Amino acid sequence: MSGVRSVGFVGLGNMGMPMAVRLIEAGYEVTGFDVAEGPRAALAELGGRPAATLAEAVGGVDALVLMLPDSSVVSAVMADPGLRAGLRPGLRVIDMGSSEPVATRTLAAELDALGVELVDAPVSGGVAGAVAGTLTIMAGGSAEAVEAVADMLGHLGTVRHAGAVGSGHAIKALNNLISATHLWITSEAILAGERFGLDPQVMLDIINGSSGRSGSSENKWPRFILPGGYDSGFGLRLMLKDMRTATALAGQLGASTGLGEAAVERWARAADDLPPAADHTEVARWLAAATD
Repeated sequence: MSGVRSVGFVGLGNMGMPMAVRLIEAGYEVTGFDVAEGPRAALAELGGRPAATLAEAVGGVDALVLMLPDSSVVSAVMADPGLRAGLRPGLRVIDMGSSEPVATRTLAAELDALGVELVDAPVSGGVAGAVAGTLTIMAGGSAEAVEAVADMLGHLGTVRHAGAVGSGHAIKALNNLISATHLWITSEAILAGERFGLDPQVMLDIINGSSGRSGSSENKWPRFILPGGYDSGFGLRLMLKDMRTATALAGQLGASTGLGEAAVERWARAADDLPPAADHTEVARWLAAATD
């Protein structure tokens, strides 16, 4: 286990719970915290140790995993007095949510002053990947820090070292900008073909053997949209947040963001119309009902 035997896990949601369970099944001692009591109780039934406070989650563990929605939540968690008191030299903090790259580097510098090393390790693969342990894990940090937690993370998926700290969060946001953009255009194309009289499944079969194929045509449309479930487990507003992170980063660096910003504008329109808990694949249903 490369020195990591006990893990504090903060954030037991759709992604965090199956990830924590995989670590338990791999033999790690997992202490889990969530603001809701239900997930803590569920973790206890699955062999983990529930923590009533953040201080309990960080106490005595070798690594602290954060699976939280964004940088603002990460900052609030890391500022908790009980958690701060439990930070000690040698502890590894692993932010596996979709945080902002610049904020990640700021937090890394703060933790470094305490002798605590931060690895950002966001994931791709959705709930199904979290359950199966087939996530792509985009790790940012020093080679030594990533290597120290690689065995543990390997139980959750395939670890890819993206570069220095913050690099994981940067590539995750950029990846989701690409993913959201091809989901939108794939949906527009399939819906147009359907109005022409084409069978959507036939379209997907042909597209997936042609140059237009993507994760949207190979995975999202056949698994979550065509059957009508719209239940990938990744929220529309989380996707939009990642898209905005990516375009903001590009803008800060002077890179072109024209198509990305156009995609953000369209996703924002869908987010305004759809319920707060809408899955990101629901943009296809929204487009089907759109008149422009």
